[in-house]
Amino acid sequence: MKTFILALALVSTPAALSAAPVQPAAVAAPDAAYQRDRAAILAMAEHYRVRFDFRETTAFVAGYDPIDDKVSGGWETVRVIEDDARRISLQHILVVEDDGKTMVVKHWRQDWTYQPTEVLTYQTAGRWALTEVKPADRAGAWSQTVWQTDDSPRYGAVGRWAYDNGVARWMSGPTLRPLARRDAVRHPVYGWYVGTNRHALTPEGWVQEQDNAKVGLKDGQPVTFVHEVVTNTYARSAKMNAKPADDYWAATQGYWAAVRSAWDEAVLRGRGVSVAEEPQNGSVTGPKLMGLADDLQAGKVSEADAIARARELIGRLP
Repeated sequence: MKTFILALALVSTPAALSAAPVQPAAVAAPDAAYQRDRAAILAMAEHYRVRFDFRETTAFVAGYDPIDDKVSGGWETVRVIEDDARRISLQHILVVEDDGKTMVVKHWRQDWTYQPTEVLTYQTAGRWALTEVKPADRAGAWSQTVWQTDDSPRYGAVGRWAYDNGVARWMSGPTLRPLARRDAVRHPVYGWYVGTNRHALTPEGWVQEQDNAKVGLKDGQPVTFVHEVVTNTYARSAKMNAKPADDYWAATQGYWAAVRSAWDEAVLRGRGVSVAEEPQNGSVTGPKLMGLADDLQAGKVSEADAIARARELIGRLP
């Protein structure tokens, strides 16, 4: 535990803080830079053909062999579910077609907060805590928080949008992050990532690029086993059949709004939140919260009952 916290201390620069969904600074009268940033964030909402490309590159521990590249894809719709002067929330819904069957997955969510006063930082396995952001570090900056499929926390960071050389892009500082499912299910020798995140608009849509150090313990000390580059490409497409995603969201959006609120309350109540990690689902809360949404869409449970059960589950977390 101490070595994990030491690793956090090594990367916890102001730019590396994860974003909480609460306590944004007051927004002054909108200026051109602020409006330009908002437009860049909102431009990520559309229907896309997506390609997820994960590649381990250079090993830094003798005897470690980088794993094979992992490339997948599908269709993904990104929709604005909240937009005010302080925060923009984008919900991703993935639609995968396999052997004539269509599967809908409520995918990740990204929240953008302007000049946040507090952020939610990943402390150690299963624990996030609220941390203050100094005024000089938040001035003109946006935090991006990424949430898992069940709206439990994952990672976040603070950065600024830049527009030089013809590209609109936002880049984070290095942040600690829990393992993604693609790695966690393999039970690898490393236990967490230290990564940077970049979002850039393209003529076809946008791209999310990550540079990750995969870190674990060796002889009681945190070491980087291997580097990974991630390129997730979002290309606008009128060919996507968005109806399955639309139907899912129409049936479950009230439930998920209540779930988001319950997570926010838990974070505020505990000045952070503890959620045990689970390789297959990200968090142990995943199967129950996602299952309630499926049951709601199928008519097996009422929205009120689904919300009550979800709030009870989240409310029991430390």
